[in-house]
Amino acid sequence: FLCRRRAHWICVVMENWLAILLISCLRTYASSASKPNILLMMVDDLGLGDVGCYGNDTLRTPNIDQLAKEGVKLTQHIAAAPLCTPSRAAFLTGRYPIRSGMGSSTKQRILYWIGGSGGLPSNETTFARILQQQGYTTALIGKWHQGVNCESHSDHCHHPLNHGFDYFYGMPFTLVNECQVGENPFLNVRVSTKYWLYSQIIALTVLTLLIGKLTGLFLVKWKAIICFALCGFLFFISWFSSYGFVRYWNCILMRNHDISEQPMKPERAASNVLKEAVSFIERNKHGPFLLFVSFLHVHTPLVTTEKFLGKSRHGLYGDNVEEMDWMVGKILDAIDKAGLKNNTFTYFTSDHGGYLEAHKQNVPLGGWNGIYKGGKGMGGWEGGIRVPGIFRWPGVLPADTVIDEPTSLMDIYPTVAHLAAGIMPQDRVIDGRNLMPLLQGKVQHSEHEFMFHYCGLYLHAVRWHQKDSAALWKAHYTTPVFQPEGAGGCYISGICSCFGEDVTHHDPPLLFDLSSDPAEIKPLSPATEPLFDTVISRIERAVQEHHRTLTPVPQQLSGYNNMWKPWLQPCCGTFPFCWCDKEGDSDQKIL
Repeated sequence: FLCRRRAHWICVVMENWLAILLISCLRTYASSASKPNILLMMVDDLGLGDVGCYGNDTLRTPNIDQLAKEGVKLTQHIAAAPLCTPSRAAFLTGRYPIRSGMGSSTKQRILYWIGGSGGLPSNETTFARILQQQGYTTALIGKWHQGVNCESHSDHCHHPLNHGFDYFYGMPFTLVNECQVGENPFLNVRVSTKYWLYSQIIALTVLTLLIGKLTGLFLVKWKAIICFALCGFLFFISWFSSYGFVRYWNCILMRNHDISEQPMKPERAASNVLKEAVSFIERNKHGPFLLFVSFLHVHTPLVTTEKFLGKSRHGLYGDNVEEMDWMVGKILDAIDKAGLKNNTFTYFTSDHGGYLEAHKQNVPLGGWNGIYKGGKGMGGWEGGIRVPGIFRWPGVLPADTVIDEPTSLMDIYPTVAHLAAGIMPQDRVIDGRNLMPLLQGKVQHSEHEFMFHYCGLYLHAVRWHQKDSAALWKAHYTTPVFQPEGAGGCYISGICSCFGEDVTHHDPPLLFDLSSDPAEIKPLSPATEPLFDTVISRIERAVQEHHRTLTPVPQQLSGYNNMWKPWLQPCCGTFPFCWCDKEGDSDQKIL
């Protein structure tokens, strides 16, 4: 009508705007359709040898095994650290922990308190942040263990929501023995035992002085006795207020910024985590989404539901592994029921090797690392850092494929950034490599030539994947001293240390060819390996080049940052009366 009334220009403008709008909508739809959903599953303390598809024929892990059959299995998948806090920091950022300040120069190599000031720095860009910027709905369900607050109890500077996650449900800390009533304490037992001894000595001294004063044996002033007693009381309160209430301070559940359980009820954790994961998939099935399921399994105290207790051939640990596998199956079922299987990039791994020294009354409670030497806490030996790595994306990745090339947990960062068409930070070193060409078979070799294996801030070993060669060299500069001598772990101290009298320094380094000796049993020497000096020389040059890429950063695991601070303690009541249960007891039967 308007066109007939000499308003042809209005028609032209309207037609152009409609065309632009239509093209924009089509581009948005095409972009969304081309971006896969991303499901990342990480288990806590799972040993490589605990999984059926990696050689275990006595533990039942049918869901993980099926995932491997439908996708790609990596046999040289390496964690950037042998403990959870630094390993997960590297996983989230694609960078060695030393670059972000998440390595440690002390024996405290993980975050010990929710009420501490250490954690993943705010200036680190996680893969969740990159995907969030690309329109993904992002969620972390389960374990975080990257800190919470910096300067106040509610600034949440280290919180998942400050690192690119739209939704968080789970433990800001990690599951430890203190979370379950009746279990032996785990958190810095030696320190708390020492403080308790000092407190007893002080109390005994005060009592002796008091008796001496009353009986006339000692000529001591009442003022001195009172002052000494007061100092002893303050000393006791200062350490017992933290170590005596670990269950209340560390064992909490949060939903976003709100505390839902304090202290948490660990027997409900499996049900809650599973429900939250399934619910998130159902709510966001139109995608794209990033779901990072960070299992509380299989960390001690191995809280297992009655349905799985006593069902495995390997005691409580085996029961816990089999329950975890069942949870993996339920999450994959939710993906299938939502019709998302063919449009979901799925990944399964562990944060580091199994915990060899975990035991209770001589009953082992830790994982098995297969043929590989060492375990959790050991920065160099394969058993502490070689973990499962399984990928599935039907129609894009080949099925039932095994790749024996060095890869890293840090590789997930550039891989998912690539899948989301995201842009990685250009102002920092990213140590991970995009795995898609390797997973799809477009290239035959990993991009990693050298990999550096840290124990805290100390470089313990270096791996050299020699280009155009079948050789895979590994040089150990430092190895832990096993206790007792000849054992395969540090059973006396409970976990191996990184420095001091608890390690042995090797000059020249211990050298192994992992391609022929993956168990690291027979160290090479100039007499047995003609290339010994050449290999060591090349690795040392790589170490020097690597050190030149490091810059000083604040140490997040320093003594001060890793100390409990009451003013930083998350509390769902009025401090120090911190307890609540917003989860309730209704409908807690596991799915």
